Amino acid sequence: MIRFLLRFLGLCLLATAFFFLIYDGTKSISNQYMTYTDLAQAWALVDQSSLAAVQNWLKQRAIWAWDPYVQRVFDLPIWVALAVASMILIVLGRKKRPLIGYARN
Repeated sequence: MIRFLLRFLGLCLLATAFFFLIYDGTKSISNQYMTYTDLAQAWALVDQSSLAAVQNWLKQRAIWAWDPYVQRVFDLPIWVALAVASMILIVLGRKKRPLIGYARN
């Protein structure tokens, strides 16, 4: 049941990532220059206060990783972040490979 849920959520996130890829692509074509919606901008449209809370929590807990690593994650295009999260969920929800060459008693 958990595997099904992980795969389902992964596929839903993958579909959402594809939607944002098409959205950013059409916006780039209409503006005639490359533009994309980053993760922080999309998160701010949904809930600004939770974005600020998460960023402040990360700055307090992992100040060593904020500037070189974590801040760049918030600057990624939303479709890349969703695609990576969906791949992780799909891999976690995959069925185990059958063992070949071993007796199953």
